[in-house]
Amino acid sequence: MSNPTAAIRLGKTGPRVFPIGLGCMGMSWAYGEADEAESSATIRRAIERGVTLLDTGDFYGMGHNELLIRRSIEGLRDKVQISVKFGALRGPDGSWLGVDCRPAAVKTFAAYSLKRLGVDAIDIYRPARLDPKVPIEETIGAVADLVKAGYVRHIGLSEVGVETIRRAHAVHPIVDLQIEYALISRGPETSIFPVLSELGISATLYGVFSRGLLTGSKPAGAGDFRNYLPRFAGDNGARNAAIVEQFRRFGAERGLTSAQLALAWVRAKQPSLVPLVGARTRAQFDDALGALEKPLSPADIAALESLVPAEAIRGTRYAEEQMRHLDSER
Repeated sequence: MSNPTAAIRLGKTGPRVFPIGLGCMGMSWAYGEADEAESSATIRRAIERGVTLLDTGDFYGMGHNELLIRRSIEGLRDKVQISVKFGALRGPDGSWLGVDCRPAAVKTFAAYSLKRLGVDAIDIYRPARLDPKVPIEETIGAVADLVKAGYVRHIGLSEVGVETIRRAHAVHPIVDLQIEYALISRGPETSIFPVLSELGISATLYGVFSRGLLTGSKPAGAGDFRNYLPRFAGDNGARNAAIVEQFRRFGAERGLTSAQLALAWVRAKQPSLVPLVGARTRAQFDDALGALEKPLSPADIAALESLVPAEAIRGTRYAEEQMRHLDSER
């Protein structure tokens, strides 16, 4: 039997990482107030349990997330690789102002991230979204300059489609694409995963719990951006909740929590890729990590996909306006 904690290499030239990464966004933004002490303890717990990849963005809490990671990894820098997304523009009120991936902006964002993180180099640096006004060759070229200068070690992408992946990879080796993937978000299977395999590029998979939908989590107050997501709202939310209850029962019958079932499905379907767990507490992280010891059988996978087909969930993964800006959906 294969070792469930065996390291996975990101691309042909990237680092070897623990088979699950920690997504840190929710510790600073998106799901309402987070407990900073518990967030920091969760990062340290993940590292203690073997996790090596921490994923963040310079716009998560307008720098708060990077500062949180800096404090949390003090004395542990040699045990982790830090993946940083850049390019998203935010207002003081948290509003979305677009994307800026011009070369000068790329290098400016990197300078601030290096300072906030307190590191000499960012392990993986990636544009958060495609900037429609800037050719991807210019953006990746700027990051390649940072690689040559020693400020960045590897280059990644996020939420881009096949053509953009090919063009970016022609400029500089790409180690991984960050893309949403879950039992109820299987879009990358059609064309994106095949091209990654062809080019020798890995993927870090976020949204494996579908922002808590698969684990039964509900929006928590006005600061929770899920209030604006179609899968949680109105009639969609009510219908989807019934499907999620079937999902929960399926897992319970096999001794898995909903988080473990969601993660085990992703691991079974894409064993060479790295799912990111967006845990905000040690209890959430410890629960999810249990999936490594509870693999699904082929029969389980077939039964689960029959119970929850790809089209079962109503609503897109982001609101309509955000979906229009996703190069990966074109």
